[in-house]
Amino acid sequence: MLTLRQMRYFDALATARHFGRAAELAHVSQPALSAQIMEMEEHLGVKLVERSRAGTFLTAMGEEVLAQVRAILADVDRLEESARQRPGTLEGRLRLGVIPTLAPYLVPQLIPHLRQRYPSIEIELKESLTDRLIADLGEGRLDAVIAALPIDADGVVTRSLFSDRFFMAVADNDRTVLMSPLTEDQLDLSQLLLLEEGHCLRDQALAVCNTAGRRQLTSFGATSMATLLQMVANGMGMTLIPEIAVPSEAARNAIRIVPFAAPEPARDVGLVWRRSNPRRRDMDALAEAIVACARTVSTRAAAEAE
Repeated sequence: MLTLRQMRYFDALATARHFGRAAELAHVSQPALSAQIMEMEEHLGVKLVERSRAGTFLTAMGEEVLAQVRAILADVDRLEESARQRPGTLEGRLRLGVIPTLAPYLVPQLIPHLRQRYPSIEIELKESLTDRLIADLGEGRLDAVIAALPIDADGVVTRSLFSDRFFMAVADNDRTVLMSPLTEDQLDLSQLLLLEEGHCLRDQALAVCNTAGRRQLTSFGATSMATLLQMVANGMGMTLIPEIAVPSEAARNAIRIVPFAAPEPARDVGLVWRRSNPRRRDMDALAEAIVACARTVSTRAAAEAE
């Protein structure tokens, strides 16, 4: 009979693509994991894994089985989570995903805030791009995601939390004259730096700036806001910075923060969770905590802007 243990071991192997690392993920010995995978193959009557000197690969049938296994495990996790529900708010495990342009600035405020008010909470964090987080949410690997709205996905609920205004960041010693408040016609698009493809902040920057000048825009393949702002501080150009990042990044980089003229461009930050998730009270409490922390950061950001 196919067992949940076998499916969890197979999921770990598909993630690690290496028997040793998969055993570590599953907290089991490598021989025990290998034996369970072999039993699973024998029971199904198909070869799931290809072992070679080059590495461990899933067969075509293995890839098909993996999709079904992960759907089953997600259902089991939801069942277990529902059974563990307690009368208290935000008790037990909360698996939270946060996009990279929010996590470094919001999380240091949010985690102490939650632990102080909800001492029984167990927080597991994952920082990744929006598409990956939403996929994990749909597969039951996350309970909620903090990201920029709108989110185009089936079976989810979104709640708008706060408006995160955009500013322009330039080097302190940059000779470019930017009048404050800044208007779009002052921008030299050839000097505008962007994050690499896949970051929602890149798309938002393109929306804020004149898309007719898109060919002039420069991408250095930067994977984080911190890296991009170090480039700015070293005179390599200018970039959009979200309000929530201003206090931290202005403190550690030699940059000048220039506000935009009204109507100020901004992104809508929201909380996303599965429609089937029974923890609506927890989601409401989490949303309120995020708003409170963002308000604190926003107050500090206002003092940094010109």
